Amino acid sequence: MSTTYVVVTIVAAALAAFSAAAIQFRFEFVVGPLADYGVPRSWWPWLAAAKTTGAIGLIAGLFVPWIGAAAAIGLVLYFTGALITVLRARSWAHIPAPLLYLAPAAASLALI
Repeated sequence: MSTTYVVVTIVAAALAAFSAAAIQFRFEFVVGPLADYGVPRSWWPWLAAAKTTGAIGLIAGLFVPWIGAAAAIGLVLYFTGALITVLRARSWAHIPAPLLYLAPAAASLALI
């Protein structure tokens, strides 16, 4: 296991955990756009749970590699869906947000 993999995985997990907390604690810069995109409020706890699970899975993957791979795949799919949602809403200014979270998750998966 390389140092690069460990650092990228920890960064990806921290970003996913922050993103989950931002939904859970209703940070306006996160939930405002979610509401604008038409994401139902009833989905928000599930979205936060998915990101929390992904973050925990990435950290667990440092000890059990297949768990980390599964978590990275899940986060890549999640943030790809977020990117698609932003694109469908034609919210061009918000495109960097899902990419910020997608990139480290994809890098973690690539480095396994």
